[in-house]
Amino acid sequence: MTTKSWIRAGLPALAATALFSAAALAQDAAVAAAPAGPSINKGDTTWMMVSTILVLMMSVPGLALFYGGLVRGKNMLSVLMQVFYSVCIVGIIWVLYGYSLAFTGGSAFIGGFSKALLGGVGLESMGGTFSVGVAIPELVFVAFQMTFAMITPALIMGAFAERVKFSAVVLFIPLWVTFIYFPMAHMVWYWAGPDAVDAAAKALAAATDPAAKEAAQAALDAVLADTGYIFSLGAIDFAGGTVVHINAGIAGLVGALIVGKRTGYGKELMPPHSLTMTMIGASLLWVGWFGFNAGSNLEAAPLTVLAMMNTFIATCGAALSWMFIEWLAKGKPSMLGVVSGAVAGLVAVTPAAGFSGIMGSLVLGLIAGIVCFVFCTSIKNALGYDDALDVFGVHCVGGIVGAIGTGILVSPALGGTGVYDYVAGAVASYDMATQVTAQVKAVLITLVWSGVGSAILFWIVNIIVGLRPSVEREREGLDITDHGERAYHS
Repeated sequence: MTTKSWIRAGLPALAATALFSAAALAQDAAVAAAPAGPSINKGDTTWMMVSTILVLMMSVPGLALFYGGLVRGKNMLSVLMQVFYSVCIVGIIWVLYGYSLAFTGGSAFIGGFSKALLGGVGLESMGGTFSVGVAIPELVFVAFQMTFAMITPALIMGAFAERVKFSAVVLFIPLWVTFIYFPMAHMVWYWAGPDAVDAAAKALAAATDPAAKEAAQAALDAVLADTGYIFSLGAIDFAGGTVVHINAGIAGLVGALIVGKRTGYGKELMPPHSLTMTMIGASLLWVGWFGFNAGSNLEAAPLTVLAMMNTFIATCGAALSWMFIEWLAKGKPSMLGVVSGAVAGLVAVTPAAGFSGIMGSLVLGLIAGIVCFVFCTSIKNALGYDDALDVFGVHCVGGIVGAIGTGILVSPALGGTGVYDYVAGAVASYDMATQVTAQVKAVLITLVWSGVGSAILFWIVNIIVGLRPSVEREREGLDITDHGERAYHS
């Protein structure tokens, strides 16, 4: 009680308190002697709720408008529908079994069903952060990670926009998140958490006799082994370079190749119908990305601010490097180019946001803008594939640049944070070759897992409902043929 509370309670309260003083003192002593568990901070919780809403905004309306403006007017609503459907269906799947498969123990490749239907996730359950003794409500972690799962399959749709049936999308997205996304999220992000590692390390340090030390070491080994496969390799991914961008980008390329080129591609002009909407969508993506990257620290702390600054600077760098290289190559700087560069920078900095120094992120953004420009123009034209909205060129390629670059920029010598060792309670020693090797392994696993797995799923969907509409329906536009409505009326 505060002093004012005592005054309001009056003398009767003082007398009653005196009767129970001995019991209260004994209880306080017991509480003081007990080890302190993780505690929830309202500021951290508020930040995570805001971040969750920001990431939702990346999908709707951000990605929907960004993609919608890039297609022809006759397909505008089809793209909006695909993105909106992805958000809604994945949200339901997430609470049914997706969260459990991604973020419970089971194996190194996939979780179990112990939290299916959000069993055991209530108002009192807590989720760990990256700080020992700091927690957030588990429900806010469920919601935050749900928004990541919502947007990832929606990204894929841009690769084969304007030429896939909505019924195929309806079937493909649930299959893809189940068999591709949830295992990837588990392999990259699942671990026992800082509190479990810290407690096991302290128990080992406190053990005295050989038997106790052996048991404590076994317990610590078990905690350290309770991770996803890619996590166990030592690969780091702050906010989803592998899980979201490479994962979706390679799936998009596979889909574009399997579905085939748009009717008339390479022979007819297929200009974006509204670059104004694309710019609005890209701007919403950038704002929402602060929830994506800075929110991935899971608390409001100095590292969160670093992730925020990196999300500013890498994006600026990539937007300008794309603009200037396009200016040199084509004679004019385009608005489409500058916003595409911005998205490439956002993608590249995603895995590095909480690991790189600010100058490192600037360099990363500058490189990503140039590399993604080359892939979206020269290499795409040379190979002749129809990645309609450059999902592969921006998300997969930008994600690879960022994932591998993270292994370099995390170096404390380059201004990075280093990788924290929760057993030692300090930043671990850094070896660039070891870290970059781990990053390359993570990239290769993602490419194979999503590339091969997505190809199988596209094949299954094609057998069941078919992927493409008829040439006549495609020429008429998917807005009318799939949804019976138009985005615009003349």
